[in-house]
Amino acid sequence: MVEVNGTNQVTLNVVYNRLVGICKEMGSTMMRAAYSPIFSESLDFSCVVFDRDGVMLAQSEFSPAQVGAIRFVVKWLIAEIGDDALKPGDVVVHNDPYRGGVHMPEHVVIKAVYHEGEIFGYVANIAHMSEIGGLAPGGFAATATEVYQEGLRLPPVWLMREGEYVQDIWRIIMTNHRAPRYSWGDLHAMLASLNIAERRLHEILETYGADGLRGICSDLMAHSERWMRVEIAAIPDGEYYYEDSISNATDPPEADWFRLRVVINGDSLIADFTGSDPQGPHVMNCTYGVTASAVYNAVLQIVDNDIPHNDGVYRPITVIAPPGTVVNVVEPGASVAGNTETHPRLWAIVLGALAQAVPDRASASTGGSSSNFLFGGTHPHTDQYYVHYHLEGVGWGGRDEADGNSNQVVPNGNCPNTPVEIFETRYPFVQKAYRLRQDSGGPGRHRGGLSTERIMEVRTDDITVSAVFNGMVKRPRGLFGAGGGATSELTVKRAGSDEFLTFRDAFGTRSNSRFANIKLTHGDEVCIRTPGGGGFGRPWERDVELVRRDVEEQFVSIDAARSNYGVAISEDGDDLTVDQAATEALRAELAAAAKIGTSL
Repeated sequence: MVEVNGTNQVTLNVVYNRLVGICKEMGSTMMRAAYSPIFSESLDFSCVVFDRDGVMLAQSEFSPAQVGAIRFVVKWLIAEIGDDALKPGDVVVHNDPYRGGVHMPEHVVIKAVYHEGEIFGYVANIAHMSEIGGLAPGGFAATATEVYQEGLRLPPVWLMREGEYVQDIWRIIMTNHRAPRYSWGDLHAMLASLNIAERRLHEILETYGADGLRGICSDLMAHSERWMRVEIAAIPDGEYYYEDSISNATDPPEADWFRLRVVINGDSLIADFTGSDPQGPHVMNCTYGVTASAVYNAVLQIVDNDIPHNDGVYRPITVIAPPGTVVNVVEPGASVAGNTETHPRLWAIVLGALAQAVPDRASASTGGSSSNFLFGGTHPHTDQYYVHYHLEGVGWGGRDEADGNSNQVVPNGNCPNTPVEIFETRYPFVQKAYRLRQDSGGPGRHRGGLSTERIMEVRTDDITVSAVFNGMVKRPRGLFGAGGGATSELTVKRAGSDEFLTFRDAFGTRSNSRFANIKLTHGDEVCIRTPGGGGFGRPWERDVELVRRDVEEQFVSIDAARSNYGVAISEDGDDLTVDQAATEALRAELAAAAKIGTSL
């Protein structure tokens, strides 16, 4: 029997799968008990089991943007309140981004699990609440310049004491949230997930005992750490630099730059963001937990996916993010969009650096934006206040062996958008169009994934909308001679008009990518276009038949096939014909242009 640090492999696998099973059952409970689609449909939460020191024992595949933060936030919480202050049945909640957290909407609830009178560990859930008060409905104060405008900020406080409600805390939360019914239901879904996890962890403790389970978990984490070190050691030693920016769609655009140096030294990896811009008076700053999550997620994209995800897998990775910069915001800086918009840009920057070392494993930049469109108001059919956080799929970047995926959830979220049937049933919108955007994927030997276009019509006079979009100014980057993906767009057509305008042109907002509290009326239409993925490799090296098939599927237009890929295609009824001679000439021109620096 194969052993790992004295524990046989079968026992390790059994225990690990049981722990992960706890996390998955927590997620299933969240989905079924939730009031808001952000839980039941978008799965914007993470469920985790920790030991008594706040060390992560297991997690499940829900929201990647939260995995780095929750690794820190539980330790922080335990250190602040002290485990001796806890009793069986206690549940503590907090959403303070400066206490190891993510951003204000993410609420963490933890519960200590006792065995024979002592704390064995903790079960925890970090989840995105759909409403937190503050400047704008839906939890995204898009124009905030400081944290105090973003919503109700809770330090670690008791939500439950010995199984009983702490009524004062519940009253504070419900009073500050615009849609308390949703908040009440969603918090109870989180509590239900903790209760089921506590019961399941007791079942494992009954089998192995506290000391036995601690020993097995210690061996599991050591196993994950060794495995990750082997994976990192396979990356060539060296320093790899990459930089990129996020631009606000103002006139002229304003940009924040992120600068990264990845150092591979043997079996360790350092991601150093020293030199990144100072934090700004806007919501795109991110916490250390968000930055760490972006690094972890990017590294996990290029290593063996079978590594057990516990604290051990993160130990060989060091993240340096100077306080007071856009990658490590300090009070009173705002940060609500750092988790949704900045995280995927940082993820792409890490992959851009690592692509220099392992080009066959990295991918081009994804669309990278959640395209956050938020709204609230009193529903005309129920007279109840509603809020919703709507997000869209994006195009993912091409990679060495394949095209990028089209209309896929953002890399930091794993969050599907709300299905049309549920969207229209619960909110006063009608979906008029929902389709892939032709030519939105960056041209390359492997094409970037396509993004989407959605048009929806407002069916009420009582609705307030806000938005935080990324990718309106700069295309998601291609790699190794490829083109970038399409930029995102957000436009509105007022009732009675025939023209879609930017929100800046229609309402005078300072920016078209970040605005809050715009009043729409019955008959207005909103068009959301998400960004496409960057391409991978030189476009004129793409297989001609694949280009013809892209045109046939209407992923690529005939004009783009000619100008971007050097493939001459003509239509003859329903048939598409490739002119081989013209194609050879066009591709020779593209290759020659690349040699003198005028290619894509």
